[in-house]
Amino acid sequence: MTDQKPSRREAILQALVALLETDPGARITTAGLAKNVGVTEAALYRHFPSKRKMFEALIEFAEDAVFSRCQVILQEQEDVRTRLQQLVHLVLVFAERNPGLCCVLTGDALMGENEALRKRASQFFERLETQVRQALKEGEIRQGLRPRTSAARGADFVMVFLEGRIQRFVRSSFSRLPSTDFEESWGLVSESVWG
Repeated sequence: MTDQKPSRREAILQALVALLETDPGARITTAGLAKNVGVTEAALYRHFPSKRKMFEALIEFAEDAVFSRCQVILQEQEDVRTRLQQLVHLVLVFAERNPGLCCVLTGDALMGENEALRKRASQFFERLETQVRQALKEGEIRQGLRPRTSAARGADFVMVFLEGRIQRFVRSSFSRLPSTDFEESWGLVSESVWG
């Protein structure tokens, strides 16, 4: 089997993610990225009209990867507790496997970039929160699982756990893995949501 060489566009995005992983917090310039890819800045701009479009492509990749799998979980699992556990675990494992993307999704890599780009990244978590809230409502309707509080507050609690784990992963320079002791931690979260 032959390894297929990534397209130039994919190579640019892979190089961007690699830079975010190896030097978290550093400002990425198009000149530095072009040098890392081995092309000119003009070549970068042939594939992406701006650095913003590069970051947007990474956010879209994360959304496609996570939310396509979320749909599978929602279709396959009847029990809302299992759904939410698998959904949260999925996102934490995705984060673990894609540390550079975590820097984008948490906004760390977007400091100094256009504010609209930061808002675009935050939509990932807003969309995820909507999924969690909907699952909690369905659990109440279909299974009679009443959260200790409203579905909105329950979803907020789950998101604080999820986003906190990802933020800690980024802040620790990727040494504190988000899925560490997941089963035990999720048990506490689940107990706090449903009692």
